[in-house]
Order: sequence, then structure tokens, then C-alpha cells
Amino acid sequence: MNLIDAFSAEQKDEAEAQISLRQKETDFDIREYPVEVIVKKFTDKIEGDKAEIFVPDYQRELVWSEAQQSRFIESILLNLPIPYLYVADITSGEDAGRLEIVDGSQRIRTLVRFMGNELKLDRLEILDKLIGFRFKDLPLPRQLRFGRKTLRMIELIEVDEEARRQLFDRLNSGGSKLEDMEKRMGSRDGQFLTFIRGLSDVQEFKDLCPISDARVKRREYPELVLRFFAYRDQYENFDRRVDEFLDNYLDDKNQNGFDNAAFESSFMGMLSFVRQHFPYHFRKNANNSSVPRIRFEAIAVGVALALAENPNIQPGNMDWLESEMFRYLTRSDASNSRPRVINRIHFVRDSLLGREVEWANGVEPTV
Repeated sequence: MNLIDAFSAEQKDEAEAQISLRQKETDFDIREYPVEVIVKKFTDKIEGDKAEIFVPDYQRELVWSEAQQSRFIESILLNLPIPYLYVADITSGEDAGRLEIVDGSQRIRTLVRFMGNELKLDRLEILDKLIGFRFKDLPLPRQLRFGRKTLRMIELIEVDEEARRQLFDRLNSGGSKLEDMEKRMGSRDGQFLTFIRGLSDVQEFKDLCPISDARVKRREYPELVLRFFAYRDQYENFDRRVDEFLDNYLDDKNQNGFDNAAFESSFMGMLSFVRQHFPYHFRKNANNSSVPRIRFEAIAVGVALALAENPNIQPGNMDWLESEMFRYLTRSDASNSRPRVINRIHFVRDSLLGREVEWANGVEPTV
């Protein structure tokens, strides 16, 4: 079959040259370490409170379940192939000479927990006789053999922080591995992301908006803060997937800057108002222990917009919080279509301001 060649010989040469250049920019060594050595490199302090191998701030906490950790240990005991660990040799700064984990922090921390007798094996599919065992419960010869098991590690050389973050993003782009905010913290660092992380640690925010431990580990609080600002500023222009909408907003603020004081004042003012006037704050009721995203977005952004129009607002009856309409607009399966986003935000804003709700497209939803 004859195909029309869409690219000239010169364009092909330029493409090939770029590939060759980029390949040369990424140098690496393949190393093989016993499990016990990897654990020591992660736990033994070489200077102050620093170990040789470390997890960078932008990566997540240990979020594997006990079952996931147990299956990983089972795989090692069965001599099954284990994916490469990726680390990067830090070439300068206070961490020079140390190895930053790019991919593999869950595996390394699982090894640390198991050999430290913190992990009790559970839900094993093949070695079910080991269920309930800790490392210390293994026969001594098996403990010694486990410590000598080797894992392969790719050590990246002369790779700057931006490249490490890009690699982190690529290695974790499968969707099921990381939540969107975890990937943003790995690949979209900047002044605004640092600002968001600061606000996400505010204790009043956590008190007013409780979420599960699992969501905390998945960086849900920074996610909620980002959603607050993005929807506050651009909810009427929301016309694409939520992840793209948030990514674009974050990139814009990282690159073009923002009014730090004004943004912080808006967020803290919103929290103060919710604390004073919402009986259960962001929760549905007194027994609710985890606030859904959609409910947080509706209340937080609606309050911020109402305060922007009237900073001295004193809301009257708050019965609308228990209304059929509000339950419908903030139910867990509510979509993120543009009309739905606008309607739930406007419902809160206009209910607080004591006026008729400005519905998207001028049409009141049918409950």
C-alpha cells in the first residue's frame, strides 16, 4: 500500500536528532540491593534526621491497605518478579548524594513496616498459613533469607527536579494508582500549589469539614481547597472535564500569580461564616463524619460569592439546608455538568442573600 509521506526528510532528521538528544540527557545505573539493605538505607540516619533514601514532600503517604501490603510481601516470599524501584541521585543542595524515591515508596515503606514487625500479614491468597504472622514470627532461617532477597533499582543520574516530577507523573498516569491531586503535587509544583497546601493544613478547616482518614491520605484537603478557588473564580466558564478544569486553573495561578492576601482572606472568611451560621458546618447532620465533595463545593463557593456581594450579610432562616431541592442538588450522584455546578452554587448564594435563585439557563430543576 502506497501512503503519502506527510513529513519531509529534513523533518524526520530533526525528529531523530531530538530523540537522540533527549535519550542522552537521561543517564542511569541499574543496581540490585538486598531487602535488608534497602530498609536500612531508608531508616538509618546518616545526618541529623535524614536517611540516604527518602520520599520527597510531593509524594503521598503510605496508602496501601494491609491487604495490599501483605500481597506484596507474599510476592517476595514466592520469588515473583517485582517491578523496578526508581530513585534519583540528588546532585546539589542540602540533599546532595541522597536518593529520592521517584517510584516505589509504597513498596519500600511496606518492607520497613514488615521488618519492623508493624505489619501483620492478612488475606494472603497462596501462603494462607502465614496469615496473622509478623516478621518476628517467621522461623529465623526464613527471616535471614527474606532479608537477603534482592530488588532491582534504577538510579537516575543528573536528573533535575522537574524531570523527576515528570517521570513520577508518567509512572503514575494509569489513573487507578493516584488521585488527581496526588499527581498534581508530583508534577505541577509552584507558588499556588504551595499556598493551597498551606490552607489545607488549617485546623479550623479540618474541624469544620471532616473527611475519612483514607481521603486525608489521598490529599483530599488540598483537592477541596483547589476546587474552592477554581469554582469561585470560574464556575460559570466550566465546560470541560473537572480534572482538566482544575489543572488549567492551577497552571494559570502557578504561572501568572495571584493575590495571596486576598485569596487567604476569602477562604478564611468563608470558614468563619460557615462556623457561625451553619448548624453542622459542612456536614449533613450531627452524625455525619465525612463531608462529600459536592456538598463542600456548594456551601463553600456559595458562601464566598454571597460574602463578595454583601460582606455584612446576616442570614435569616436556614431551613433551606434541609430542603428537598438542596438534597437533590448535592446528592452524591449529582453530575458535574455546567448547569448542575451553577445551580448548586447559586442555590446557596441566593438563599443566603434572601432572593430568588438564578437558575442555569433560567430553568428550575425538577426534583
